[in-house]
Parts: sequence; structure tokens; C-alpha cells
Amino acid sequence: MKKLILYIVYFFSFVPIYAIEQDSLQWSLLTCQPGQEIYQLFGHTALRCQNFTKKMDVVFNYGMFSFNAPNFVIRFVEGKTDYELGVEKFCDFVSQYKFRGTGIYYQTLNLTQSESARLWNGLIENYKPENRTYRYNYFYNNCTTRARDMFEACIDGNVVYQKREEVKSFRSIIHEFTKDSKWDEFGIDLLLGQDADKPIDMRLQMFAPFYLLSYMRDAQIVTSVATRNLVLSEGYLELFTNKSLPQGFVFSPLICTILLLIITIIIVAIEWKRKKIIWIWDLFFFGLQGIAGGIIFFLMFFSSHPTVNSNWLFVLLNPIPLMYLPWMIYKDIKKKKDRYHYINIVYLIIFLILMSLVPQTFNASVILLACSLLVTSIGHLIVYRIYK
Repeated sequence: MKKLILYIVYFFSFVPIYAIEQDSLQWSLLTCQPGQEIYQLFGHTALRCQNFTKKMDVVFNYGMFSFNAPNFVIRFVEGKTDYELGVEKFCDFVSQYKFRGTGIYYQTLNLTQSESARLWNGLIENYKPENRTYRYNYFYNNCTTRARDMFEACIDGNVVYQKREEVKSFRSIIHEFTKDSKWDEFGIDLLLGQDADKPIDMRLQMFAPFYLLSYMRDAQIVTSVATRNLVLSEGYLELFTNKSLPQGFVFSPLICTILLLIITIIIVAIEWKRKKIIWIWDLFFFGLQGIAGGIIFFLMFFSSHPTVNSNWLFVLLNPIPLMYLPWMIYKDIKKKKDRYHYINIVYLIIFLILMSLVPQTFNASVILLACSLLVTSIGHLIVYRIYK
């Protein structure tokens, strides 16, 4: 079946423009409902072309990628993930979402015959092997922005979207789609810096599929002689109901960090009673802090992902605890006082004060995490008072 699609696409790539213009084409923007995987949480966008003359129905999809690509994980962390434009039969595209249990919304584009032909030829040109791969960027160059840019480029005139007064940021939009996936939200919040909290304009908001869908509803195509609606009609192509959705971890990050604080207080009480530092806890907790800090450090200084290089969370999560950890454990075992914890208490108090002053939104769990680290260092000082 894939070979058939490729044959059709390559065949039409050599058909003269005037032949395509004689065909009856209808284009629709497809917006797919979110799924359960992290890369599905925000939905998806594709372009559907119905050629009634040649009885062909295909979907152009800018969201094709493979987890099996060489060094996929490393390249993803570096912000160097490559996506491709793919083409498939409409029925095959729908079957994937039917299997997943998520619906598909359509918006028929109000294009003239020449504009429809221009969009076809533009996508065919984009589908050539030398053109189909592009450097993916979640906020600025993704499956949604690519589809929008393609249909806008083929239109005679300008697409005018209605402005809205509500202030949005990249983070606030992300939170709208991660509200039921708290661990994904927590992980994303850890990585995004203060640039993700800056107000973004209408066009940047369209990185999210459902924001583009919403703005298109009252958008107009304006030319020197006439004005017409961008969307001719809209509705659900398929309205599926999610079936047997996999359940995430039963405890949210907030509950887990509350439990972590309680456990930390209990451990400090045990240390005070035993008059001895539990070095295994230090190894686990400060090691975890250092590993998380190493990831944030790498993203800030070596990744091309947007908004990750301005992360104030680096004050709390950085590689210093990991580098210092062997010396810390040595002093724990030898029952020696460690000035690190005196400094750490002052440092963490300053961080907790800074949280309310810097222009970055922090996940509530971060406050409890910082408090747990603070209590751990205070516990050391309590035990140090017992040392001679």
C-alpha cells in the first residue's frame, strides 16, 4: 500500500500545474485529539487532500519520526531531532487514531482552484527526498506550524486572524494539555526556563494544534478585491472514545514530594536519636539532586531546545552536589563536621526567597523538594552539636 501511495505522489509530481488545476481538489486541516504518550499530549495536525476527479484521498503529515533513528535519544536531548513529511492514504491515517481511541476534527479550507493546485504542488515539492526532512523545534517549527505555513503560502492575499486579549505563554499553554498528566507536567516544568513564561503573540500560540484550530475558525482571507472566510466548514470526521486508557503512576509529584518531606523529617529524627548521620540517605538524595542538575546543566549550555537556557531552577539543581558527594559521604562515615551543609542552608533559604522574585513559574513540587534538602542539611547541624 505504501508503494502505491509513493507511486501516486511521484506521478503527480511530474504532472503539469495546469492539469492539477483542472482537477477538483478539496483541502482540509485535520486536528487530532491528544493521546496518552508524552509526544501525543498536545494533539497533532495534518493536511488532507481529496482529489474528486481522480478519486484520491491522501494525508500530508509533517509529524513522521522514528525512535529507531541513530542516536535518537541523544539528538532529542540536544534539540537536533529530524522529522519528515510523510504521505499516506486517508483511511490508513484514520485507522491509527481509531485504534488509539482519539477523534479527528476537520476544517475544510476555503481555497480557490488555483490555490488548491498551488498547495498540492508545494507539498509534492516538499515531499521530494531531498526536501522532506526538517529540523524539528517544538515551539517554532513543528507539524502544526509547517501545515499552517504551507497553506498560507499558497493563498492569493493574506490570512488575517482575529486577535485576542488573553495573555498566554508557552508554559501556560503546555499546562492546559498536561493538567491530567502531572508527571509529564512536572518534568517539562523542570526543563523550561523563564523564557517559557514570557507573553507570546497570536502566531506563536499556534504551535499548539488546538490553538491553530481555534484561530482558524474566525480567520479571513483578505485580497485587494474581496474577503472570504478561511474555513468553509468544520466538524468531527471521527469522534472516538478513549478505550482502556493506561493509568499513570498513582501518586502525583506533589504527593510524592510531600511524602519525601515527611520521610526526610523522620530520617532527621532517627539521626538525632542515633547521634549519627545516615550516609546512605545523603548518597541517594544529594546524588539525585546532582544528577537532575547535570541534566539541566547540559540542556542550558549544550542543547538548542528553546527556552531551556534561561532556567532559574539551575540555582537549586546543578551538578555541584554530585561532584562533592564522595567527600560528603566520607565525612558522614568519619563523623566529621561538613561546612557544605552550613553553606547549603543559607543557599537554600536564598533560593526559596528568590523563587517569588524571579520571572519564572516553578512547579509547586520544587518548593517541597527544596524544603526537604533544607531539612536534611539542618539535620546534619543538629547531629554536629552532639559531636565533640
